Formats: sequence, structure tokens, C-alpha cells
Amino acid sequence: MNKIMACDEIQAQTVNREPVLVCQGLSKTFKQAGVEIEVLHQINLEVQAGEMIAIIGNSGSGKSTFLHLLGGLDKPSHGSVFIRNKNLAVLSEAERCFARNHYFGFIYQFHHLLPEFSALENVSLPLLIRGMKTKLIQEKAEHILEAVGLKDRLTHRPSQLSGGERQRVAIARALVTDPLCILADEPTGDLDPRNAEQVFQIFLNLQAKSQTSVVMVTHDLSLAKMTQRMLTLQKGSLLPVLN
Repeated sequence: MNKIMACDEIQAQTVNREPVLVCQGLSKTFKQAGVEIEVLHQINLEVQAGEMIAIIGNSGSGKSTFLHLLGGLDKPSHGSVFIRNKNLAVLSEAERCFARNHYFGFIYQFHHLLPEFSALENVSLPLLIRGMKTKLIQEKAEHILEAVGLKDRLTHRPSQLSGGERQRVAIARALVTDPLCILADEPTGDLDPRNAEQVFQIFLNLQAKSQTSVVMVTHDLSLAKMTQRMLTLQKGSLLPVLN
């Protein structure tokens, strides 16, 4: 059985490691029909370099909201998020966009690939936004697509790829910028169990090689248990879980 473990005990195991992503006192409140509803309450979290964390919880528990706050896609009602000691809440919109492009990679349940672009072009987009040289962009995009097993699918558009292949392109797009941290929201949730396991194994292998930190939301306990640390969102609070 899973056992809830005190946060201080978990943090003690990683005290000598430098965190790349930190949130302090993170809270988020929404207003519905004039009533304020607190979805997240005073959450503290440190994500260490190279660490993979899974967050589980019931539907509507605030998992996706939490990821949006960590990635600077939304602003907290209270508290702060730091990436490389930069407080996302006090950055300008242009600075937050820079931080998202340079420090984060994003993977979603639905791949969100641009349908009119090839696999190579979709993976190249984050590097184009950075203004990198065309030759270097193509080299990096081709290399990461080969790493996810899509060497022969470079010119294929999303409609010409299977569901598992599309999600591998999405993983390649997230990793191509060498981010400090990847935020993954149900990255295999749109796949059948066999494809989900294959795609996640590719993701695990690449993450281990790159030592990119990962915070992943998933409803799949079998995938969550493959990560180094599993947390659960319950009634707005983030609680560590041991297998």
C-alpha cells in the first residue's frame, strides 16, 4: 500500500542537491457565481536537477492548474514560482515568454502539433523562436526526432502519423531546446496502454540521458511509479507518497 510521508522527510533526502524549480506558498483561487473557490493552498515544492516527479490526484483536484502556475502560463493568487532563481510573478510578459522558451519544455495529453507543418518543422519551432541559425536548427531537430525513433518520418505531417508517433514528435519538441524542466500534463493520456508504455519508455530514456527535470501529471499509476518521486494533490494540498 502507498503511505503518505512527511514533506520534511522527502526534502531531507535531496537537501544537498540544487533545485532548478521552486514554488513557495503557492495558492490559486477562482471565482464562480460570486463565490471564491481555493483550488490550491500554500503549496511548497522543490524540483531537483534531473529529478522526475509524478503528480496524481482525482479529476478536478487542480493538477493542470498547478502545472500552468509552475510554467508561468497563469499567475498565482498568492505565492511565488522560481526558475533559476527568477520569480516568474514579477517578470514582464516578454520576460515570461523568454523563460518559457529557454527554461521549460511542455508536453500535453493532446499533442498540439501544427497540422500544416511536418514533424521536422513542428520540432524546429521553439528554436526558430529563439532565432537560431537554420542549419543548427535542422541538425538539432533531426537528431532529437531520430532519438525518438522517427528518423523516417521527418517530412510527415501530423495527419500522416499514428497517435504514438504524434506524441513522440511532441516529446521531441519539448526536449529539443534542452530545457531545465519539462512540464507534462497527461503525456500519454490519449494513447492506448501499449502505446502509452512504449512512448513513456522513450521519454524516460531521453530524460535520463539529458538529465532534464520533469514534473508530470498523470492518472496512470503504473507510469507514476516509474518516476523518482510521487506526489498527490488532495483538497488543494500537495502530499508526498511512497510506493
